[in-house]
Parts: sequence; structure tokens; C-alpha cells
Amino acid sequence: MTTDERIMLTGNKAAAWGARMAQVEYVPAFPITPQTEIVETLAKWFAEGTMKGKYTNMDSEHSMFMAAGAGAATGVRVFTASSSQGILHGMESLYTLTGWRVPLVIVNVSRALATPITLEPDHNDVMSTRDCGLIQLHAETCQEVFDFILLGYHIAENPNVCLPVLVNMDGFYLSFTREPVLIPSQEAIANFLTAFKPAQPVFQASQPMARASAVFGGATYSYFKMQHNLAAYHAEKVFNESAQKFSEQFGRTYEPAEKFHMDDAEFVFVMSNSFATKGKAAVLQLRRQGIKAGLLKLRLFRPFPSAFIAEALSGHKNVAIIDQNLSPGMGGITYPEIVASLYSHPNRPKRILSVIGGLGGKDIRESDFMSIINHFKDPESPSPLYLFDDVDMASFQKIQNIANPKEEPSSS
Repeated sequence: MTTDERIMLTGNKAAAWGARMAQVEYVPAFPITPQTEIVETLAKWFAEGTMKGKYTNMDSEHSMFMAAGAGAATGVRVFTASSSQGILHGMESLYTLTGWRVPLVIVNVSRALATPITLEPDHNDVMSTRDCGLIQLHAETCQEVFDFILLGYHIAENPNVCLPVLVNMDGFYLSFTREPVLIPSQEAIANFLTAFKPAQPVFQASQPMARASAVFGGATYSYFKMQHNLAAYHAEKVFNESAQKFSEQFGRTYEPAEKFHMDDAEFVFVMSNSFATKGKAAVLQLRRQGIKAGLLKLRLFRPFPSAFIAEALSGHKNVAIIDQNLSPGMGGITYPEIVASLYSHPNRPKRILSVIGGLGGKDIRESDFMSIINHFKDPESPSPLYLFDDVDMASFQKIQNIANPKEEPSSS
């Protein structure tokens, strides 16, 4: 493709185009709803010869991730994608290949985890990977999906990082939603993302070597883990450098988090991914009502940009952290990370509220944002606040009655 015109793409198609324009050479794949459209599209392009390299159907996500890591260790540019239970099935592999320090890009199309089984999104699947050592970028729009794949390779292949990057998007809400996406020319992309030149030794048949060998003694193990940790910390600086170069090349600017009507906001919602679009609409509606609301949308989640987030939220009276995930017995996963970031800040918010919503793809309505505002106004209100009201309960009871209908009294 040689044009800079916008084309209508689903989130999944935007991910496939990102891999294509990054000139990926190897794609190990295993299908799972709702990401299958990504690998189907790539399979078609490889079969037609549009993409050069190797596409391989694997027998599971576990083997898929291992093949991805092994491919990257040979010095080729690798892409793969998964979702939900697939991420969990491949979890062992994710820890392994991040320890190998191999650069590649993985797309996760978020879907809530069983049980019960659902096809709709929340973020427990991607949050389960937060301690693997992956770099995480979270996309709100189809354009961000495409852009973050290019950014992902630019970050992952930096010699100071050499770690896999996971790009997250919401299943169904974004994966199957069509939006206009600007696809730059291959020449323009090549100016930003050059051919992959491995910074670390790669596997070659003529040069046998070992990788990820067993180690004995805590000091040796600790050394590797500390190096891994330093690389992850370096990734925030590399993200900012890569985003600056991306902006100069393509005119779109990305910070670790996006500030939306934050300057004078008295109530700030912290969100991520596609539901941030709902949050932005709610902010505009609240402002029309005279309520000074704002939104901070998280983009970079690992490494966690603590200083950036603390600076962005400081000086605001009320901050609501809306988690589309749930750690049973604790609450939202993002909430304590942000609280820890703000702990030592002299001008931290007066009140920080944990909010749980959007589980299993449940809608977050404009009225829910007003409920959060009202919750702040009551000093005795508990935290976390669960966005589940009488309307939601009535919907559940309707399904419950279908599953277990009450017997009607017989007429005599």
C-alpha cells in the first residue's frame, strides 16, 4: 500500500495491518474468539504472497508463544495474537520468553475469563500478564491499535529493552468495530521502523549456543531478574523517545497517559482502552451541566509510569479509578498501583475512589458517571463502588427466572 488515505478497519484488521506494515516475517498462530480475524487475515496475506515469511498454525497457545519466542531468538521479526483463556493457557510460555529477552509484539484482544464463560470484554486476562515482564500498551481506538504495533516493535527492538510488547484492545467493542484508520506508506514506515537487527546473539545452526539455561544459586538468578527489571524500567524512557520520533514522522502524539479536560477538573475519571471513549462522552455531558469533570486515559501500563500519573493527578480534589477487572477479596487491580504512585506526592488528591465496572462487557452508562460524582459528595460512602444498580439486578433476575421459572398456581 502506498497511500496515506484512511480506510475503514475493525480493531482486528487494524492489528493485522500493523503486522503487515511492520513487515513481520514469522507468525505462529492459534485461533480464539474474538481475535481470530487477525490471524485469518494474516494467513490470507501469507498465502497470497502479499506478506513474505512463514505463517504456522500451532496446536495451542502454549506452543504458539514458545514458537514466537524461538522465532525471535533466531533474529526475525515475529507477531502473534491471543485472548482470554488463550493467554492463561500460554502463561508459562510468556514468563519463559520474557526471560529469554526476545523482542516481538503480541496483541491481546481482551475477553473476560471463565467461569462463567462469556465472549465480552474486561481486563482480567491482560492484568494476569502484568508481572510476566511484558511491556504493555493499551489501545482505545483502531488507529491506536495500528500505531501501537509499530511503536511496539520500535520499543521492543531497542537494545536497552529487548522485551516482548503486548498491545491490548477490547474484544467486540473495538475488535469488531470499524473506524477510519490512516495507513502510512511503506516508505514512511521504513523511516520510522527500520529492518530488525538483533541486539543480542541469535540462534544459528553453524553456531550452537544455549539460552535460558538452568542456574544454581540465588545470586545468579537474582542478577538475571534485576537485569530484566532494569530493561522494563528503561522501556518508559524508550517509549517516550519512540513516541517523539513517531510524532515527527506521522503527526500523532502519544504520552504514557492521555489527559482529557484535566486542567480545571474537580472530578477525574481514570480509565483505559475503548471504554475511555464512553468516559470522554460523559465528561463532555457533565461539563454541559456545570460539573468540572476530566479523564486520564492510561496507555502505558507496564512499565507503570508512576511519576507521569502522579503529576497528572496531583492538585485534583477527587479521582475515581475505574477498573474493568476484579481481584476477588481485594478489588480493582489498577487502584492500588495509582494510590502507591500518589502516596508520597505532596499535592495528592483529597479523595481517591476505587470503582469496579464493565465486568464481562457490562455497559458503563452516562448515569454511572453521575453516580460516581454523587458518591464523592457523601463522605460516608464506601469504597470500592460497584457499578451494578437496580436495573442490572432486574436484568439478572429476568435471566434467572427463565432458567428457573416459578410454578404458576393451578386454577381450580
